[in-house]
Amino acid sequence: MTVNPSARSARFDLASIIAQFPPTADTLLVDEYLRDTPAASSRVFRVYKGTPPHFHRGCDEYLYVLSGRGTFWMEDPSNEAEFKPGQLLFFEKGTVHALPKILEEPVVFLSVDTPRREPTDIVFVNSEDGTPEAFIAQRKLSKDEN
Repeated sequence: MTVNPSARSARFDLASIIAQFPPTADTLLVDEYLRDTPAASSRVFRVYKGTPPHFHRGCDEYLYVLSGRGTFWMEDPSNEAEFKPGQLLFFEKGTVHALPKILEEPVVFLSVDTPRREPTDIVFVNSEDGTPEAFIAQRKLSKDEN
């Protein structure tokens, strides 16, 4: 289902979107924007590899776990804990966070970012850990979805 990401209202078939994510990726994760307005953005994304410590300069982030299990920490590695479907993770802009371990695949999140998160708003604590381009890729729509 294709939806105008700035429409005033919409319905999303998350299961269908998730089913279209590739089985593997060169990036750490692949996402698809559901909504993308100045006030907020929402995305569904799949995590393929553990993510190193990083933060976002421009937005608070809410992550709802749709599938998979792993470990996640916010603010400090000492609070690393397991996550599972049905849990909501929240952190304010500037909060360092990481997903060190994937325990059960696929790991898929619904994310709400307030205000909107630019796709390149990813700052690695250790700059050698990567770039925004190596971190995330947006899923390419098939010609049937356009």
